[in-house]
Amino acid sequence: MAAPVVGAEYLKEIEKARRDLRALIASKNCAPIMLRLAWHDAGTYDVNTKTGGPNGSIRHEEEYIHGSNAGLKIAIDLCVEVTGGPTIDFVPGRRDSSVCPKEGRLPDAKQGAPHLRDIFYRMGLSDKDIVALSGGHTLGRAHPERSGFEGAWTNEPLKFDNSYFVELLKGESEGLLKLPTDRALLEDPEFRYHVELYAKDEDLFFKDYAESHKKLSELGFTPRHTGSATKAGVKTSTVLAQSAFGVAVAAGVVILSYLYEVSRRSK
Repeated sequence: MAAPVVGAEYLKEIEKARRDLRALIASKNCAPIMLRLAWHDAGTYDVNTKTGGPNGSIRHEEEYIHGSNAGLKIAIDLCVEVTGGPTIDFVPGRRDSSVCPKEGRLPDAKQGAPHLRDIFYRMGLSDKDIVALSGGHTLGRAHPERSGFEGAWTNEPLKFDNSYFVELLKGESEGLLKLPTDRALLEDPEFRYHVELYAKDEDLFFKDYAESHKKLSELGFTPRHTGSATKAGVKTSTVLAQSAFGVAVAAGVVILSYLYEVSRRSK
């Protein structure tokens, strides 16, 4: 299906959504769970069947009650406070979907490297993407009532940096969490190569994470650019821009930019 025409009115709505979402993240301190929401919405994509992916279907009870989505209803309720669509380095035009994928497409934290490859390769992603996106664990903490695990991966779980990889290479640290899927990044030589790079070079991690998250957020979507928009196209785009769950797709990109800028200012 061709992407809808994107007009000036749509782009205005995107900028408004960006401001509103940043304000929400700052006021609610909700960056980690919003990032998880965006990831889990996108992480169901199957490159072979072209089903699942970042289409807002996670807003439906059929999907948000999946075991791996435990606790995400909190973020879904927060999303209702803002309206808007894709933002920052993100091509607008996707439509929300009411078709939910079957349970079992997201990573199982109790598994190892073969499982990670099964999940991510199914989406058409690479080993580098696996490691870069795992770096999202630099934000937030695990909650036992949601995942069966408890604790934060880093000492500053509200700061986006490369400390997830630094802590991984240190080995076991008192009070910090390391899941089986985290340990798999050290045990597998291909994964470990990227872990060591990111632990040494935070700028490289930011660059690769941004690229990998963009790929994740566009799975199953073929964007196209147009020079102008018809009135009908603008109307369609405005409706799409006002969809509350466009924010679920874009949330991770906004969070990354926001935290990146904050971290840069603090240095």
